Amino acid sequence: MAWNARRVTRTSRPAPRAAGARPRGSRAPAASTAVPPSVRAAAAWSACLLLVVAAAAVVLWLVAALRVLAVSVAVAVLLAVLLAPAAAWLRRVARFPAWLACAVAVLGLVLGVGGLVTVAGRSVVGGLGDLVEQAFAGAEQALAWLADGPLAVDAEQLAGLVDRAQAAVQDNAGVLLAGALSATVTAGQVAAGTLIALFCAFFFLRDGAAIWAWAVGLLPRTARDRVHAAGLRGLVTVSAYTRTQVLVGAVDALGIGLGAALLQVPLALPITVLVFVASFVPFVGAISTGAIAVLVALVAQGPVTALLMLGVVLLVQQVEGNVLQPFLMGHAVRLHPVAVLLAVTAGSLVAGIAGALFAVPVVAAANTMVRALHEQDAGPGTGRAPA
Repeated sequence: MAWNARRVTRTSRPAPRAAGARPRGSRAPAASTAVPPSVRAAAAWSACLLLVVAAAAVVLWLVAALRVLAVSVAVAVLLAVLLAPAAAWLRRVARFPAWLACAVAVLGLVLGVGGLVTVAGRSVVGGLGDLVEQAFAGAEQALAWLADGPLAVDAEQLAGLVDRAQAAVQDNAGVLLAGALSATVTAGQVAAGTLIALFCAFFFLRDGAAIWAWAVGLLPRTARDRVHAAGLRGLVTVSAYTRTQVLVGAVDALGIGLGAALLQVPLALPITVLVFVASFVPFVGAISTGAIAVLVALVAQGPVTALLMLGVVLLVQQVEGNVLQPFLMGHAVRLHPVAVLLAVTAGSLVAGIAGALFAVPVVAAANTMVRALHEQDAGPGTGRAPA
């Protein structure tokens, strides 16, 4: 018995713990507690951001690879939004069938734009010769002023500069020819893109609801209602932007064109058309067309008329920037001017003129759709996906 008691006592004594061993009954620390919560949150956000950037890069690559098709479809969407009220009026008031109303709306746009371009082109052809002669005369006067004026530039140096400029043009004739060929290819792409845009605009007007229903039907059922409601909000924003931009462009074109006509500046009608077209590119379009109007006035009428033309351009742009843009465009797209400027700059860097043209409507529509999705997350959405 004594031996058994000693044996029990020896076996019941706890074994010594090794250094660093965990006490019995204690739980191992979770692996996640080894990383601070702030680092885990930053890692999660970084992973999501990388996925979003990768998806955006893939989309931009596809758009760049199919730029003619992408630009044509984007133009078709803008044309469909712009022509929707006219097509609806023809269906409702004139009792036209849907296909005939859409066809008449698209055909009316083509005829209007074609007539305007024809009239402007005739004005350019009629006045371009005189303008070129005036430009050469102005250049000769400038050279004479440099030689006889206070700068007293040596005539031989001026002649040497002119000779070097002519030699540079002759040496780069191949480059200029390659540029002309590339311009021809670009003109062919523009013609093909115009046909695609008109074709798509007709069917967007006629079957836009069905096409949108098909696109929404490709999504999971749980996301259809939310995407449908957000898409409708984005379409309203694009529609408001397009109509407001047409109004702003018309005001700019009429103001600058009327000023050029009153000052008897040549090519007043082409300048008006150019200002209207370029007004769809915020900031950049107004500055470039205003500079062209001032240069034409300088070559044709002299510095006094050029200064008056500059005053007209500045006045029109001030009315646009301080009255039309804040009240009309700001209400339509709900974007800060800084966001508009950054969007136009980024779009021009990524896709050139097309990127600058579509940057604002794309960013405005994306902003509206994201806000709509956040509102639906805060409360149940009301939009129902089409059947």
